[in-house]
Amino acid sequence: MQPMHCNGCEIAGIGPGHGPRAKTEENKLQRLLAFVALLVVAGPACAGPASDAVKFFYLPEVKVESDPQYRSRFTEPVTKLFALNDEAQRKNPDQLACIDFAPALDAQDFDQKTVSRTLNLTETRNGDEVTVIATFDLFPDGGEEVQREMEWSLKEIGGEWKVADIASRTHGWTLSELRCIAGEGLE
Repeated sequence: MQPMHCNGCEIAGIGPGHGPRAKTEENKLQRLLAFVALLVVAGPACAGPASDAVKFFYLPEVKVESDPQYRSRFTEPVTKLFALNDEAQRKNPDQLACIDFAPALDAQDFDQKTVSRTLNLTETRNGDEVTVIATFDLFPDGGEEVQREMEWSLKEIGGEWKVADIASRTHGWTLSELRCIAGEGLE
């Protein structure tokens, strides 16, 4: 029996498609097929968990949503309020603007360690829209007056989760529905 050449190696008596390299190629093909099947089952590529987009505003430190450096994380309808807020600040820099609190907290004052320690996020997905409920305490002394429950509405846009609105379940307001009287008429 003469040695045969198979994938660049000599294997005596074994034809092409057999041997250790063939098994490796077969394993690669199986892994590729499994990956493709997973993609088909999972659907199109999508953003990571929407709760990560919400967590960004709480950890490692609370961020002010109306800050222009975070605008790329939002979409309508809440961006309209931000535009009115910006216009009010530009026209009347010595006056309070429309958003004078941290909407993610439904408060102005808080203890970061307590918010970080008590933050709990749950999400419910409905197609390309997700609702994330954030619950937390503002201060360590507990009690109902320091507990918050916030509802974040997000939309998947261009493979990223964008915040469309924020609502306080604790105090019954929705950010996009707040009026910005100082910014109105300036449009």
